[in-house]
Amino acid sequence: MTTLSCKVTSVEAITDTVFRVRLLPSAPFSFRAGQYLMVVMDERDKRPFSMASIPMEKNFIELHIGASELNLYAMAVMERILKEESLIVDIPYGDAWFREESDRPLILIAGGTGFSYTRSILLTALAQQPERSISFYWGGRERKYLYDLAELESLASQHTNLKVIPVVEQPDEHWHGRAGTVLSAVLQDFGSLAEYDIYIAGRFEMAKIARERFCNERGALVAHMFSDAFAFI
Repeated sequence: MTTLSCKVTSVEAITDTVFRVRLLPSAPFSFRAGQYLMVVMDERDKRPFSMASIPMEKNFIELHIGASELNLYAMAVMERILKEESLIVDIPYGDAWFREESDRPLILIAGGTGFSYTRSILLTALAQQPERSISFYWGGRERKYLYDLAELESLASQHTNLKVIPVVEQPDEHWHGRAGTVLSAVLQDFGSLAEYDIYIAGRFEMAKIARERFCNERGALVAHMFSDAFAFI
């Protein structure tokens, strides 16, 4: 575990509730794709955020922070970022990192800002195992919350082994993708999940339902399913 002082180099409001934050650490750091850091608010208050950047990028750390009046826990972190332009973080945490030794096809599932977790794994997998089959599911309430969908679609156009499946719960008349929940989309697309490595990031209840339904209905193996939420359910 390493404690780092970080300068905030950029803050971008990418939706009305999501901010892209880039940090410049004061010292060398390391982590595995899919791990998270803790923002140190004080000695007894440390708050977890997934890293959207990849381990190979040594010059910055990227966070996607969902913060609003309905999420004061994260909003307090954003207020500190904007006021002080610096953070203290502990790095790394988490056991749901990308298992690079596996060559099983990948299914990455993100709900909302859970995208940051799966983005790090996706970019690492494409860099290290460019031929590995990857299905990437990203779900959001509305299209605007799939804030980096253009990046994903660009990657899919460059990598024939990558399939991107965006899912919106409340589609408007301009939406031409899948509608409903992201978990339902996965269940519709796969008769069996026994041969896949599955990485999930989203609300705890989503992770719980995914583990139960994927195992009971599609034969997924618990040993090949990864989510830090599993530690809390």
